[in-house]
Amino acid sequence: MATQMTYPDHSRAVLRLGLPLAGGHLAQIAIGVTDTVMLGWYGVDALAAVTLGSTFFFTLMIFGSGFAWAVMPLVASFVAEDDETGVRRATRMGLWLSIGFALLALPLMIWSEPVLLFTGQEPGVAADAGAYLQIAGMGIFPALLVMVLKSYLAALERTQIVLWITVLSAVANGVANYALIFGNWGAPEMGIAGAAVASVVSHLVSLAGVVIYVRVVLPEHALFQRLWKVDPQMLARVFRLGWPIGLTSLSETGLFAASALMMGWLGKVPLAAHGIAVQLSAVTFMLHVGLSNVATIRAGNALGRRDPAHMQRGAITVTVLSLITAALTIVLFVALPEPLLSLFMQRDEPQRDAILQIGTLLLITAAFFQLVDGAQVIALGLLRGVQDTQVPMILAAVSYWLLGIPCSYIFGFWFGWGGVGVWLGLVVGLGMAALLLSLRFWGSALPGFRAETAGAQSA
Repeated sequence: MATQMTYPDHSRAVLRLGLPLAGGHLAQIAIGVTDTVMLGWYGVDALAAVTLGSTFFFTLMIFGSGFAWAVMPLVASFVAEDDETGVRRATRMGLWLSIGFALLALPLMIWSEPVLLFTGQEPGVAADAGAYLQIAGMGIFPALLVMVLKSYLAALERTQIVLWITVLSAVANGVANYALIFGNWGAPEMGIAGAAVASVVSHLVSLAGVVIYVRVVLPEHALFQRLWKVDPQMLARVFRLGWPIGLTSLSETGLFAASALMMGWLGKVPLAAHGIAVQLSAVTFMLHVGLSNVATIRAGNALGRRDPAHMQRGAITVTVLSLITAALTIVLFVALPEPLLSLFMQRDEPQRDAILQIGTLLLITAAFFQLVDGAQVIALGLLRGVQDTQVPMILAAVSYWLLGIPCSYIFGFWFGWGGVGVWLGLVVGLGMAALLLSLRFWGSALPGFRAETAGAQSA
């Protein structure tokens, strides 16, 4: 029985699900890393522009991904209840809501240059970032649909295919980048526009892969039959669960987007160093996101089976594994900052030394927030598993926006600490989120579920 699982049993189960999910997230983030590396080779101006443009795209995409994240705990719970109809209904309405969001987000990317200028970015960088987004913005449609279908597959514990489809997408992005940015293999040299086209291609490849898999391997769910038929009840349920998740994700992404804007105020070199350091931090953060997804799936399963003991042991397991991952990352960032940063630049880059100097300090600062960043995303995953999203949204918004962003500005500009000060503000915001969200799960959600289950059994 689930309640008899030992901690080693839980660890094996978490790693069996979590490693492919983390690998899938790493492959996804490899698209951004590839863009950063190749554009860093192309030139610092191009790197700064795409750092800004990709941050804008990612901010909107992560907001819209709330509906995809909502599908995961719903499907996990329906699977535990052996409700195939619920699985189909939740996934379909997740697709509906994602398409609706993409339609609203696309105009913001097509006309992004005035928005970027309003935020104080240099005119040249804003113009190049806007040109990038006019093309890359089309990728938000396949990107969000893929996220819904990946959440559906992950909740079914089909994590291996999620990994391999994402790897295929990342490879397609790398090949297209190499051809279109630099004009290799007879392709036109498109620079920033080439990176944008490659990004859209990678999303389309991923969407084709996941749709083919679902149709061939899981025909019993019939996800795409009568897809046009609206399901108002489930649409409302996915919406109620998903919009707070989207706003929570937007709050955190907005924290990093605000830090990118502040680094832009400091100049192109600090912004380029920030872009590299953020990509490196994002790579390690994906390991925690994979564990967070497992936390959502296993908490959702425990919720569907009414098994609080299983939920508690699983929660302890993913938390400990996240702490171990953070400790290893801290060692890596503190011991090897310069070799890591050097991966993103040519040796003859004129501003290489300045970028290395700033980037090294940023990576050392990033080591500090590995612990708190991992802790807050694990707590969010557990809370989503028990379908608790609205209060966590408020706690996250307060931590990131009312504390983190003001601290970044105060440390970076009032205290004159520059980029390091901006990043220390991130540590403060993420640390508060980790504390409040962990208290929410361990002090409220889990005890409440335990009491509710005991009451139902005694009745």
